[in-house]
Amino acid sequence: MQITQWTAADLSAHLDSMTDLLHACVHAGASIGFVLPHPRDEARAFWQTAILPAVTAGDRALFVATADGALLGSAQLIMATPANQPHRAEVSKVLVHPDARRRGIARALMRQLETHARAHGKTLLTLDTRTGDMAEPLYLSEGFKAAGVIPGYCLSHDHQSWDSTTYMYKTLT
Repeated sequence: MQITQWTAADLSAHLDSMTDLLHACVHAGASIGFVLPHPRDEARAFWQTAILPAVTAGDRALFVATADGALLGSAQLIMATPANQPHRAEVSKVLVHPDARRRGIARALMRQLETHARAHGKTLLTLDTRTGDMAEPLYLSEGFKAAGVIPGYCLSHDHQSWDSTTYMYKTLT
């Protein structure tokens, strides 16, 4: 497995694969800001209109995990923060294809995000995750601490409930 940082050109060249990844994750129940039915066009538009401009501007770092030419996962680090938070970056959209889970891909992506943050002088990482989600133990095992839970934060992907979110942080030393 390889973890690489993608440029806007890389994202554009692999837009179909990234669309497939996001689409599969949402349909597998990921709480990443989308709800069903989540058509492929919506997934494609996310990469084109939300992420491509941010990567181009340097506001986000996009990392992908691949093996044998297949896209296994991706993760983003939001580098653009308010003027009073230049020391902080936010972990966003850690995605692992449902067929590739439980292979250490998310852990490898998280470690790459941390390395990138350190290289850019960041000393604090933040994130939020659905409370009780399978990602929560991963983040805790990587040294993140829970700062608090907001009940009823977002609609579940299948419209069946209101999910809580856990805000987490990690101080980089």
